[in-house]
Amino acid sequence: MTGDGSPAVLSGTAPAAGTDSCFATSSTGRLIGLDLARGLAILGMYAAHVGPEPSEGGALGLVMELARGRSAALFALLAGFSLILLTGWPQPRTGRAGRQAVGRVLIRSIVLVAVGYALVALDTDVDVILAAYGLLFVLALPLYRLRAATLALIAAAATLVLPQVLYLIRVAVEDGSWADAVIDYDPLAWVTDTDGVVELFITGPYPVVTWLPFIIAGMALAKLDLGRPGVLSKLAMCGVALAVLGYGGSWLALRLVPGAQADVNAATDTSAAASAWWSDGVGEDPTPGVPAWLLVAAPHSQTTWSIVGNTGVALAVLAACLFATNRSARLRWFAAPVTAVGSIALTAYVGHIIAIKALGVEDLPDSATLPAFLCFAVAAMLLALVWTRFFRRGPLEYLLRASTAPARLIK
Repeated sequence: MTGDGSPAVLSGTAPAAGTDSCFATSSTGRLIGLDLARGLAILGMYAAHVGPEPSEGGALGLVMELARGRSAALFALLAGFSLILLTGWPQPRTGRAGRQAVGRVLIRSIVLVAVGYALVALDTDVDVILAAYGLLFVLALPLYRLRAATLALIAAAATLVLPQVLYLIRVAVEDGSWADAVIDYDPLAWVTDTDGVVELFITGPYPVVTWLPFIIAGMALAKLDLGRPGVLSKLAMCGVALAVLGYGGSWLALRLVPGAQADVNAATDTSAAASAWWSDGVGEDPTPGVPAWLLVAAPHSQTTWSIVGNTGVALAVLAACLFATNRSARLRWFAAPVTAVGSIALTAYVGHIIAIKALGVEDLPDSATLPAFLCFAVAAMLLALVWTRFFRRGPLEYLLRASTAPARLIK
């Protein structure tokens, strides 16, 4: 939360009034480049949830493929950036202000978890990420006082270690009954009719074990002096290098390790292993106990290669958005509809899942998926433009801010 109390989680605000920033800001003090990147992430998730399948081929199929997984990774990295804005930028808050900031983050996390499970209860085909996000904020919060270099090292270590840990735990879950016992005694599982904490940490589509590196990387990014000359260009080059390392490393590994592609195809019951270094066509959840799976970089594969590649893409996109919006007033004008979506990201995300359920979008024929995506995207941009013309925050962002009022009582 900024100094004037504006919400940052899932919507992202500019630094508090009175701090120095060389980046373009809106009339309400928001970082336009950050909102543009967040808007692209939201529209990318629209593409993944209601758009055509990548198997369409051609330029359209390529765009749909690029949106899958990488949009959520960008969203997670931006959430880490926002977490630093919430707890104090450019310096973390201390004393009572710091304790209140921590309280606001914890309250927001609880709200996000509750909203996430409410959306899951709608029973759409969308893998809802909000509950995982809420837990990720709680897990990352103790790190908010650390310096950029320290956060970057933690993110790198987590990227190298946690996917292997998740793999081993998933094998144990498959081979034993201890996970069922945990679920049986888990109050979260009772209330939500899900697998509760086991799903959040291990078996779900967004296990916090392997999504934590994105949040921490975003926190490290927010600690950098991005306004210094040359920093954004270096950030973009770092992003490109990480993308090449992640996807290229997977490409080499799948071809150099004997039998790797055959094992991945057998485990996923596909023939897509040759493109598993970047494509979601190989699937997301293979049979546990297939070591070759650790070599793929498919966007939702929860491997080290995928985290490295997806983080690289997210860094490059954010650097481009900050650079472009800072340098070009014309681009800011053209990008205004997407930026408006990013400024009310929580409302836009929740709203599209409710719309999917209410409109029965999942029952549409394949021929209607492109028109459906275009309608969702255009409607979101128009509604966001109109809303932000008259209101400072989105409707859910207002409610999220109001929910943190008890944090003012913290001494």
